[in-house]
Amino acid sequence: MTYLDHAASSPVRREVLAAMSPHLTTEFGNPSSVHGAGERARAALDDARRRVARVVGARPNDVVFTSGGTEANNLGIKGIAIAAMLARGARHVVTSAVEHSSVLESVRALQRIHGFDATILPVDDAGLVDPSDVDGALRDDTAVVAIGYANNEVGTVQPVAEIERACAARGVPLHLDAVQAAGWLPLAATRHGSLALSGHKIGAPKGTGALVVPVRIPLEPLLHGGGQERGRRSGTESVAGAVALATALELADAERVAAAERVRLSRDRFVDAVLARVPGAALTGHPTRRLPHIASFTIAGANGETVLTDLERRGVIASSGSACSAATEDASHVLLALGIDDDLARTAVRFSLPPTVTGLDAVADALADAVSSHRDRSADSVGSSL
Repeated sequence: MTYLDHAASSPVRREVLAAMSPHLTTEFGNPSSVHGAGERARAALDDARRRVARVVGARPNDVVFTSGGTEANNLGIKGIAIAAMLARGARHVVTSAVEHSSVLESVRALQRIHGFDATILPVDDAGLVDPSDVDGALRDDTAVVAIGYANNEVGTVQPVAEIERACAARGVPLHLDAVQAAGWLPLAATRHGSLALSGHKIGAPKGTGALVVPVRIPLEPLLHGGGQERGRRSGTESVAGAVALATALELADAERVAAAERVRLSRDRFVDAVLARVPGAALTGHPTRRLPHIASFTIAGANGETVLTDLERRGVIASSGSACSAATEDASHVLLALGIDDDLARTAVRFSLPPTVTGLDAVADALADAVSSHRDRSADSVGSSL
């Protein structure tokens, strides 16, 4: 079986399992306890915090461990926005139409619960946000801007440096969803906002993640209790999870440059093969400004879910887009925002590659065969009904 859905989740690395294993077995102390077992747990947690901070260029105290990317996005967006609301009455947020559901739903929750106004910025047909649109949307009462570093469905990489400059000039924090960027793009924590990370995209277990946010930026906690994580995220910390995230992040960052170039070349050859062999296939997202491991296509005249089912029978696992939106029957909001019509958006197939990948020529053949088989069955069905 060829698994090409790494943007949804990746296998846990052996090195990560080895690093976290003691904290699931012999070293099980609570890091808030004052006895020896608790002190050893605290030391391991603090070390993991330093290691994560080192990779993203932040201070250790800026790292808040979370249960994953969704919680990190919720805490970064809601926590900063609510703190700004309490401090100065700010009730405006800015985001884009192509964000992950955890970003968009956090914004909608601020609207619904706290009466925030939201500006949802459009994107061009490649999925890019215009930094001048961000600048034009900022207001005196803007609490936070929330943008994804790179899109999880089509792979488009946003001009985050320009967006951050626009935000910094107005003193507005930028929350950056970097869940898909980790392991593929440079991770430099925003100096004027927050950064969300998730472990299970880079070889750590599900349920691991972090929000990186400077301590000088006010952050209202969403979870209340014992005041762990310096009062920003209560709850007994998962020491094993923190160690796993730090280990996976270090490994991914050390391999990033070589892996990105290697996979980009393989992906480009794969894209060319698909476009040559599958009539009606079109690449979505930006043609060059994109994550090196994502290739997403629409295939005119096909049904994306049917093609994916046929692909799996042929030994290839891919997806139609975000796993977090797979339960809905609606067409992808990302593809619709790119100007793709509803029917064509439902034909989408996304391949997301691992750092080491082979056999993509056979995958292109399998996709061509699956699409051809689907079209033949559709034609037979139409013919029999006449």
